[in-house]
Amino acid sequence: MSGAEPRVSCGSLFRILEILAVPCQYILSLLLFILDNPNNFQTGLQIRGLHTRSKIQRFIPIANLTSVEKGNTYSGIKVYNSLPSNSLNLKNDRKQLKNELYRYLLNTHFTLSKNIWS
Repeated sequence: MSGAEPRVSCGSLFRILEILAVPCQYILSLLLFILDNPNNFQTGLQIRGLHTRSKIQRFIPIANLTSVEKGNTYSGIKVYNSLPSNSLNLKNDRKQLKNELYRYLLNTHFTLSKNIWS
């Protein structure tokens, strides 16, 4: 497809062909799930009733089980809250936000490890 040698690393080819790696696809789908279902997740303002720095961030429920912390909902909230605030300003324009996230994830290398969500 790209004419590359068999032993060439795929990372640079993915960027050239504009294909997201599997961890980046997972992160993008988590973020889109949170953005598409805003009524399922409460914000800091709804919980506390105070206008604080984290008023637009989603509230992370307390979880006693590791299986809950590794779930899609919990991980999606953590990834959503780690977005820069200028990206969150685009949340009403889904197409533009998706394109911005796609470009960011295309140029960023993520690996699935324990430290990605902390």
